[in-house]
Amino acid sequence: MKQRSAGKPDIELGKRIRLRRVEMKISQAELGEKLGVSFQQVQKYEKGVNRVGAARLQQIASALDVPVTFFYDGDNKAREVESLLFLDSAFSLRLLRAYSKIKDQTVQRQLVSLMESIAANEA
Repeated sequence: MKQRSAGKPDIELGKRIRLRRVEMKISQAELGEKLGVSFQQVQKYEKGVNRVGAARLQQIASALDVPVTFFYDGDNKAREVESLLFLDSAFSLRLLRAYSKIKDQTVQRQLVSLMESIAANEA
């Protein structure tokens, strides 16, 4: 019997694993240590190269302090998760961290307006 290869759902699951790991500021090596696997294995899960079994997903959810449902669409959290997947880029994460340090709401609004203007010109 031929084993099914990893596909789009596995890639999406991997993105969500990476999202939560980065959000918690945990390295692939640290997550791998918690799971008893190498950082390369964590990397393969995150890229969707290797499929994540049910038992392993439970371990990952526990290690990342989220319910298993966090990794799936539904429960009206899909939009929230999708909106955060842009953190897959190091630049996006840097931008978000810098923005969150700005305390002046007027400056925050001006920055958002500037970015929206730049994005509109790029389209």
